[in-house]
Amino acid sequence: MSEFLWYIPNQVEPGHRGDNVVEGHNSLDTLTSHARALEEHGWGGALLGTGWGRPDTFTVATALAARTTSFQPLIAIRPGYWRPANFAAAAATLDHLSGGRVLVNIVSGQDQLAAYGDSEGNQAQRYARTREFLQLVRRLWTEEEVTYDGEHFQVVRSTLAQRPVTRGERRHPTLYFGGASEAAERVAATEADVQLFWGEPLDGVRERIERLEDLSARLGRQHKPLEYGLRVTTFVRDTTEQAWADAEAKVAQTAGTDSNRPKLWNAAVGQQRLLDLAARGDVLDDNLYTAPGRFGGGGAGTTWLVGSPEDVAKSLRRYQALGITHFVLSDTPYLPEIKRQGDQLLPLLRD
Repeated sequence: MSEFLWYIPNQVEPGHRGDNVVEGHNSLDTLTSHARALEEHGWGGALLGTGWGRPDTFTVATALAARTTSFQPLIAIRPGYWRPANFAAAAATLDHLSGGRVLVNIVSGQDQLAAYGDSEGNQAQRYARTREFLQLVRRLWTEEEVTYDGEHFQVVRSTLAQRPVTRGERRHPTLYFGGASEAAERVAATEADVQLFWGEPLDGVRERIERLEDLSARLGRQHKPLEYGLRVTTFVRDTTEQAWADAEAKVAQTAGTDSNRPKLWNAAVGQQRLLDLAARGDVLDDNLYTAPGRFGGGGAGTTWLVGSPEDVAKSLRRYQALGITHFVLSDTPYLPEIKRQGDQLLPLLRD
């Protein structure tokens, strides 16, 4: 069964990626209205992004979990910002208090490390640290008296006072992970539960899944099989014609400005793969729009799936056919699109 999540913009500045600028945009009441709308319109939960300079992601997730009943926060966190034992305890506590609703997205991309006292070496060292973080957090969630002596992290006879909720095959919060470099894919293949892809064309996603499956076998993955997810903008209107007219107008409006232009994103292999797609054409597959990446789109805003609910559902089903079972979708303005896409797009995907 596929999982459908959204995105909640816990930002200091309003208007993220063209969102409506409203008073109290990051107040608890406003953010709660998004989380409750997600519950009411068929979504499983939402990704909460991380980065120094944003409101603290874990704190926002905790507040929203307390005000909802089924909303699952996909909490983005960084090794280095968190120590693994501290994070394992915090996440297990929130998972217990929320009845097993915590999801975790491990982020290894660059950030303002010096601002919060972190440092990192080259790419190989960064992902070696991430591998240790994943290994240790998983063990702390599932074992007693854990002793771990890694290059980056160490604990001695560590046991969590409270464990995550276990339910069916669920032993702990799902560990999502992103990254397209060779070092990142080796970590995903052995340690993650879900590998998240950006909005690449079908052939790129197919090739990456095949490579990760091969890596999992060659590197001796010891966990249940790796699952796959897609993080992409879905630009939905009532008709195909209206969707493309509005999408082109939105790109034209942002052309020539750099307010949202990728900065640190440009150094990431996965982001560069997205930006390079524009050389293949403005529209790939049937309706993957690459032009936003030329005019400031970064991350999930680099490529958009554009069309009617039927058009976008058809495209997402093609990703499902490749093995994608986790979808993190979004478009702005966020709150109206939660409702529109929850009511018009999700029923087609669930059918």
